[in-house]
Amino acid sequence: MFVLGDLVKLRAMEPSDGEALWRWNHDPEVMRWMDDGYAQTLARVTTWMQERPRNEYGDVLFGIEVIADAKLVGLVRLHGAEPETGCADLDIYLGEKDYWGRGYATDAMRTVCRFGFDNMRLHKITLTVVAENHAAHHVYRKVGFVDEGRLRQTFRRDGTWYDKFTMGLLEGELR
Repeated sequence: MFVLGDLVKLRAMEPSDGEALWRWNHDPEVMRWMDDGYAQTLARVTTWMQERPRNEYGDVLFGIEVIADAKLVGLVRLHGAEPETGCADLDIYLGEKDYWGRGYATDAMRTVCRFGFDNMRLHKITLTVVAENHAAHHVYRKVGFVDEGRLRQTFRRDGTWYDKFTMGLLEGELR
């Protein structure tokens, strides 16, 4: 199964995608504004990809593949979804820097949100973004997310604490 956007196709992640995921997670520029945890070996990332439970309502992980050249460039995830609340959290990043600034993240955001509202019957999708990550904040606002609050000094990078915005998108607000 896959979900088609204008520029990207969202597809289930494969164990063979582990090498790309490992490479992205070890690139300081890609991980600049993300919670990167602890370094993992390629073998551990590949094992995680093999053992990861299948996509289901509460946790859907898609690879972002560019339609024009079938290249995997990132991932997007809706997680924490529960039918009782109709809400889910969204995580996204593009790991292939050559594809930054070309509209792929915007299309992936629209596509996954449309999937969440139409297929998962969500009412609200939320996310957090480091306040200084202006490019991501711009993309999120462009597709309709609104700032709902500021989490003070909840992200640390290079010895400096940064604030995060919490953002939300309600069903019917997607642009």
